[in-house]
Amino acid sequence: MSWTPIDAMDWSTRALAGRSMTAPRPSVLVIGAGSTGAATAHDLALRGCAVVVVERGEIASGTTGRNHGLLHSGARYAVKDAESAVECVVERDILARIAPDLLELNGGLFVALNEDDLAYRERFLDACARCGIPTRELTLAQVRDLEPALSSSCLAAVEVPDGVFDSLHLCLAFLATAESNDATVLPYREVEALVIRASSVEGAIVRDRRTGERVTLEADIVVNATGPWADRIAALAGVEVPVAPTAGVMVAVNGRYVDRVINRMAPPGDGDIVLPQRRTVVIGTSSWSVADPDAIAIPAEHVALMLERGRALVPRLQEGQTRAVFAAARPLVGRVGGAEAGRELSRTFQCFDHAADGVDGFVTIIGGKTTTARAMAEKVSDVVCAKLGVTAACTTRTVPLQSYRTAYDA
Repeated sequence: MSWTPIDAMDWSTRALAGRSMTAPRPSVLVIGAGSTGAATAHDLALRGCAVVVVERGEIASGTTGRNHGLLHSGARYAVKDAESAVECVVERDILARIAPDLLELNGGLFVALNEDDLAYRERFLDACARCGIPTRELTLAQVRDLEPALSSSCLAAVEVPDGVFDSLHLCLAFLATAESNDATVLPYREVEALVIRASSVEGAIVRDRRTGERVTLEADIVVNATGPWADRIAALAGVEVPVAPTAGVMVAVNGRYVDRVINRMAPPGDGDIVLPQRRTVVIGTSSWSVADPDAIAIPAEHVALMLERGRALVPRLQEGQTRAVFAAARPLVGRVGGAEAGRELSRTFQCFDHAADGVDGFVTIIGGKTTTARAMAEKVSDVVCAKLGVTAACTTRTVPLQSYRTAYDA
């Protein structure tokens, strides 16, 4: 990897190379190198900040690396969560412009398998129209032509601009582009404490999980982009964030039985998505609240349900061998101390400037989806830059991402 071990104490000095020492660049420490942290590093580096990213494991080794890789058109959320739906369709189009090589823009189908699904169709189409999500109703003959493995019980289908992506490659592309703008990426560094002086966060004490070495990284502002672990990092500053870790099980099956994202034409539920990933398909997902994102026990009944629901959409899945079973905790936005979780929570995102809690120099971003990571980064970067007096505008909507391959040494 290009981010080989360095003297972590030296990062801010190196970032000033070629600039006047009387006007140093504002420094930002980003905690977390999933999609949100990686996109935030990219955004802030483009705006001229000196950025370092720390990640306790490998890049995208948390929630981002354990999702099904669905590039959302927003159609899934259009009926009940219009805000998230609009975010998704906008960001889907932006990613298609700035990172087309990272995406498989294969499209998706919402299919009705029974009369209840058919009854949902008009609500679904109306909601998509309100959210600006393109749809096209298909004849059954067209559906059979496009996806011959689809259930013979299909009564209707609507085409939407869904797609798929590789989560690791997306993170690497954000980080590679950030590195080209002098950002530093430090994997296997776990934050053990925040440096707090006079009620202001001014850095973090970080342990290298490979060597055990501890260093202090100073920064003007620290961004907490740790997803379902955000409450743990926030607690180091004595503040709370309303993250509601909500797990979901996914099952990967050998064989590419479909070429498009297949969704059930119904309110979001368990096992209602089947999507292709290279030479496999992934069935997802379930939803339940968890206390510890690091200790998700996968219920056998959830796995069985994923296979049952997936095979209802694509019967030929019963021919394939299960390749993997995995789970991730979504960092959904709830209420501080609230008990709500799961599908009742919006998939939108929220940024918290903890100056409102009496702790300056510390900002948290939670919620959202990998599809909306760029928008989340724009939001938190706007907050950070306003606090730092940086006037450069966000340009991530138009700047192409470098190839993820440039994140590796030749």
